[in-house]
Amino acid sequence: MPRPSKSAQVGAAVLALSALAACSSAPQGGAATTSASAAGAYTWWDPYPQHDPSSAWAKRVNTCGQQAGVTIERTAYDTTALTNQALLAGQEGNAPDVILLDNPAVSTLADAGMLSSMDEFGLDTTRFDKNLIAAGELDGKTYGIPIGANTLALYYNKKILDAAGVDPDSIKDWASLNAALKKVKAAGKKPITFSAIGTEEGSFQFLPWFWGAGAQLTQLDSPQAVEALDLWNTWVKDGTAPNSVISNSQNTTWEEFLTGEFAFAENGTWQINSAAKAGFPTGIVQIPGKDGGVAPTPTGGEFITVPVQKDTQRYNTTKKILECMTTPEGLVETGTTFAYYIPSTADGQKAILAKEPSLQPWVEAVKSAKGRTSDNLGTKYPKISEALWTAVQKALSGAASPADALKEAQAQAKQAIGD
Repeated sequence: MPRPSKSAQVGAAVLALSALAACSSAPQGGAATTSASAAGAYTWWDPYPQHDPSSAWAKRVNTCGQQAGVTIERTAYDTTALTNQALLAGQEGNAPDVILLDNPAVSTLADAGMLSSMDEFGLDTTRFDKNLIAAGELDGKTYGIPIGANTLALYYNKKILDAAGVDPDSIKDWASLNAALKKVKAAGKKPITFSAIGTEEGSFQFLPWFWGAGAQLTQLDSPQAVEALDLWNTWVKDGTAPNSVISNSQNTTWEEFLTGEFAFAENGTWQINSAAKAGFPTGIVQIPGKDGGVAPTPTGGEFITVPVQKDTQRYNTTKKILECMTTPEGLVETGTTFAYYIPSTADGQKAILAKEPSLQPWVEAVKSAKGRTSDNLGTKYPKISEALWTAVQKALSGAASPADALKEAQAQAKQAIGD
């Protein structure tokens, strides 16, 4: 059975999760939208207010309800509001039947005793990629299923690289990336932009370099962590990256890239369509690890979860809805609806590549990606992340050296999580 509710944790969880609304596929903001309701309807909450009842997404949700023999009443909130509302609903005992949660929020709701584990629910999770489903795990149990994943890579402006004599295929590690950036700078162009803002978005964008250096979130001041922050700090100090990265959101960074002035921009799967419409040819390369290989990038995207219900008979129908949403065909439909989520199973990835072969680099990126709450960090992650983005801000602004900023971050994280 699910663990008893820990109502005392809800207030703290609301505060912690308010910082984690960064990397969902949905824009922030927007009022709730609902489909037609009916007596005995199954309730569904998701973070997609931009998809109204006439959208392809809403129709997809309703179709799964129809296949399960019920009407679905859907409510959409922005990401932060959804998580906070879910915590309050669980405390009050009136949680919906299904919630789609931004993946870092899953462990918070699970820790509060609000979610049924997939084992308790009777749903097999073995077909889902282990690195993706790990974000929904806590203390050895799985509390949700990824409906797809997005992640980060380096977009490039082919026109600038060609003029600078840079072959993107030559970028295999930090040394070869730095060599490429120097060629771009020597050609009189702007080498790279990214988001180092003092929010979860800043941590999200820093993690590939942090993990790619071999650092771990349990030790923010390790030599490997310092190497990663040194890399970003050097780029800003010598003009390889603009000072604007300190306040750049991911959207702002992308707007900089679309000016056609930058050779590279770190951004996500959600910019695929925008990149295709840019006024210059684009491509992507995987973010390299320090010494080679592909750096683990953080997974974005939502998990479908099942809140604890007093009437356990409802689970039988809820299971049918989840099964409909997570067939290989269903995962592809979700992936293309959100342009693009990469399916979370091998069969789903194979199916989406049959339709969109150009997604191959993103499938590879997702295969090497890592959940932010993985390694059983669970509810510790938001506190660690805040310490990390604070350190990045201090270093890039010149307030502290990378080593000192990370030493302070480790102490801050240790105090916050009580270790």
